[in-house]
Amino acid sequence: MTQLPPLADRNCTFLKACRREPADYTPIWIMRQAGRYLPEYRELRSKASFLEMCKDPDLAAEVTLMPIDRLGVDAAILFADILLVVEPMGAGLEFADGAGPRIARPVRSGADVDHLGEVDVEGSLGFVFEAARRVRAALAPRIPLIGFAGAPFTVASYMIEGGGSRDYVHTKTLMYRDAGAWHALMERIARVLIDYLNGQIAAGAQAIQLFDSWIGALGPDDYREFVQPHSKRVIEGLRPGVPVIHFGTGASALLELMRDAGGDVIGLDWRINLDEGWRRLGDSVGVQGNLDPIVLYADPPEIRRRAKRVLDRAAGRPGHVFNLGHGISRTVPVDHAIALVDAVHELSRR
Repeated sequence: MTQLPPLADRNCTFLKACRREPADYTPIWIMRQAGRYLPEYRELRSKASFLEMCKDPDLAAEVTLMPIDRLGVDAAILFADILLVVEPMGAGLEFADGAGPRIARPVRSGADVDHLGEVDVEGSLGFVFEAARRVRAALAPRIPLIGFAGAPFTVASYMIEGGGSRDYVHTKTLMYRDAGAWHALMERIARVLIDYLNGQIAAGAQAIQLFDSWIGALGPDDYREFVQPHSKRVIEGLRPGVPVIHFGTGASALLELMRDAGGDVIGLDWRINLDEGWRRLGDSVGVQGNLDPIVLYADPPEIRRRAKRVLDRAAGRPGHVFNLGHGISRTVPVDHAIALVDAVHELSRR
C-alpha cells in the first residue's frame, strides 16, 4: 500500500466545527461540489463514462480537486458514488445517461439476499482508496478530505427498486412481508459499509458523511424498527475519532431518531429552519446545512441575503458547517457557487 501522506491539520476550521469547537469563521463545502456543474468536469466526462471516472484513481482524484481552489471551500469530498458497493455484492450496476443508476438484478426476496456475495473491499473497491490517497497527497494542509457512502436504507432501496423510486413500493413490501429478509439485507450492507468507510479513512479521509438520501420515504416507527439499528451499527463500526456527518433528505420527522443512530454532525435539508432543527437535536451534536440548492440560481445579492439568514439562525454557535440542503444542481453558474462561499466566509468571520 502507498504510504499515507501527512493529513490535514486537525485544527483546521472544518474539523473544529465537526468537533463543536469555536472557529474563526463558519466552514463551508457543497454537496456534489466535485461534479457536473463544473465545465472542467463536463470536459472530462465527454471522454469517459461516469463509472469509468469513478474507477480511474487519476480521474477521480482530478475531479475531487477541481472545486477546491476554484470555489475556496473548506473541505474536499471524494469523487465516487454511493452505489459503488452494490456491484461487488453481485447486484449489477450501470449508469445510463439521463436515466440515473440501474440495478441489473434487483433484490426482492430472501432468496435474492442469500445469492449476494461477501465483499473484499480492498480487492473490489481499492480504486476508491487509491483515489483518496492521491487526493490527500495533493491537498493543502488546511483542507481535510471527506469520505462518504450511502446509508444502509438508501443503498438497500436502490438494490430493491432497481433504481430510483417515487413511492418505494418494492422496498416497503419487503420490509412488511419479510422482515427477516429485510434485516438480513441491511446487515450485509452494513458490513460492507463499515469496511468500505474504514478503508477510506485509512487512505486519508478525516471525516465521513453518511448519505441517507431516500430516508424521507419512511415514518418514525418504520425508521426505528427497520433502519436505526443498522445505521447505528455502521457509525459505531467506524474508526474512533473520525467525525461522522449523518445526512438525510426529507427527514425532518426523523431528526431525533437519526441523532440517536449516531453522528457528530446531523445534516439538515432546507425543509426545516436550521435553528429549529438544532433546538430539536440538542447541544450534543453539530449541524450541517441548510440553504435551498435552488437559491444558487438567484442573483448574488439574494444568495448573500439567504446565506445570512442561515448564519443568523446558527447564531455563531460552535458546530455549524455551512452547506446546501442537498447537492448542487448541474446548471448552477459557477460564479454563483463562488459568491456563496465568499459570502459565508465574510459574513461569519468572528
